[in-house]
Amino acid sequence: MTRITIARLMAAACLYVAIAAPPALAQQAARPNILWITSEDNGPNLGAYGDTYATTPNLDRLASRGLRYLNAWSTAPVCAPARTAIITGMYPSSTGSEHMRSMVRLPASMRMFPELLRQAGYYTSNNVKEDYNIEKTGTVWDDSSKTAHWRNRPQGKPFFAVFNITLTHESQIRSRPHTWVHDPAKVPLPAYHPDTREVREDWAQYHDKMTEMDRVVGERLAELDADGLADNTIVIYFGDHGAGLPRLKRWPYNSGLRVPLLVYVPRPFRHLAPDDYEPGDASSRLVAFVDLAPTMLSVAGVEPPNWMQGHAFLGSFATSAPAFAFGVRGRMDERYDMVRSVRDQRYVYIRNYLPHRVYGQYLSYMFETPTTQIWKRLYDEGKLEPPRTFFWETKPVEELYDLESDPDEVRNLATSARHRAVLERLRRALDEHAAEVRDVGFLPEYEMHRRAASSTPYEMGHDPRRYDLDRVRTMAMQASDAGVPLDTIRRGLADADPAVRYWAVTGMLIREAAAVSAASDDLTQLLDDEAPGPRIVAAEALARYGSEPSRRRAIDMLVETADVTQSGFYESVLALNALCHVETLPQDVKATIRKIPTEHPSIHERENFYLQRLVEAIVTGKG
Repeated sequence: MTRITIARLMAAACLYVAIAAPPALAQQAARPNILWITSEDNGPNLGAYGDTYATTPNLDRLASRGLRYLNAWSTAPVCAPARTAIITGMYPSSTGSEHMRSMVRLPASMRMFPELLRQAGYYTSNNVKEDYNIEKTGTVWDDSSKTAHWRNRPQGKPFFAVFNITLTHESQIRSRPHTWVHDPAKVPLPAYHPDTREVREDWAQYHDKMTEMDRVVGERLAELDADGLADNTIVIYFGDHGAGLPRLKRWPYNSGLRVPLLVYVPRPFRHLAPDDYEPGDASSRLVAFVDLAPTMLSVAGVEPPNWMQGHAFLGSFATSAPAFAFGVRGRMDERYDMVRSVRDQRYVYIRNYLPHRVYGQYLSYMFETPTTQIWKRLYDEGKLEPPRTFFWETKPVEELYDLESDPDEVRNLATSARHRAVLERLRRALDEHAAEVRDVGFLPEYEMHRRAASSTPYEMGHDPRRYDLDRVRTMAMQASDAGVPLDTIRRGLADADPAVRYWAVTGMLIREAAAVSAASDDLTQLLDDEAPGPRIVAAEALARYGSEPSRRRAIDMLVETADVTQSGFYESVLALNALCHVETLPQDVKATIRKIPTEHPSIHERENFYLQRLVEAIVTGKG
């Protein structure tokens, strides 16, 4: 019997089953169940990915039955914006949700993708973490709780079930006391971390937690088998961003964005798998978190809406592989930064828009980790050599890394003549991406919310009357590049757009004392600017590099703006960030800062501890 004949007989048999079965069962047979298993704060440190130090037998077995994605990126290197990219299928830089634990709205026409699955007849459950930077509207989940499970669905309904495993979270890596199972003496270390007992113990404990997480994965898969659902359930496992250690989590390098992604498609639904699907094989396709929402809809037979920015990689509406994946870093907890990254199959390019801020700005939560503490102490004591020093120093405006020869991303090729064409290609891809998604991150956070007050950041970003992206982004690029002539930046100080003025003042601050001295009159006038951003950055520039009495006036203005009862929350955060960088604050100023209110009804509950952390950092000198 020929292969074609067999295929026709199988198709006829499937058609007979669909016709003969009751409607609910026919629908179940036509559409797969979908099981998501996610884990927190871990990269691809699995045996299946070649990590010989790892002990992950359940995930390794899943990989042997499914497809391993080698180049999956989380879009953002920290949980809340990463999960926001997942649930919307949109870049956080486009929706205004890039800032950690912030809260914005989607346009009324857009929905979180589980709601679209519900409308298509799926039972959606989530156990249990959400942590989105986007307000929920409508009914996203049938059940989002600690007891959520596919077993609670109505009989005959296909399900989309999510289980979030928190055992590998950053907080668990540093939890003590701990009895190490993996030998700290044998743990492989990245080139940027110092080789100390503390660092080795954190990495070994991370691998211990990976093994614990792997056991839970095994339990979930065993439940699926026990329920007789393994043959009609697509299983997807992934981590939510890089490992919960400094310079991995929170940083849009490959180390902070690359995650494990395993996809198992049972034989009855192999027509929904990609063409390169072979059990136990690997795919080099670039996959980003923005791709997960359209992919799940595609698997369910639902055409993804055109406002989703990702590319489906499974199902009826799968697309060709994208050439690039993109990363974003905005405010991390209480500290402001702005970084964008892009990778292709081999290289990672990073653009730093605030290069005057050190990589490792003081973050209260990050500094609870022993690795962070010992690493910073050794740097302060002058006991480290490059590349272990880089994290505590200011950033170059551009970075380029070859992942084949430099997987730890410590040899910056941005100035390499031999790699000039690669740099320009990735730079151009990042620029085109910013224009395509209408990146609203070029606006200071307070300004984004102000301009979007009557609608949403996404809608504001797509309205040229409210947001002249080209002009704002051009000034941001010029300001952050110290090679651009000072006069070019200085002209922006009088621009009609406050966002352009903000970036022009930032350009003066980046160029330090000489630029501040040359533009001291302009900067002094900006202390009375109607917009908070130019005013705050001008004050930081004068407070750090100006002369008396402008220095004291600038400090007093920052302290006044830092009072959340007098300013908006994001203006207060920006002002306190500026004060963190002013050395030798007078004692009377510190005494005033200590009394600044850190709680206010206007502060969203997700962000209500950031002012307290900043005040403490300034008063104690940790900042």
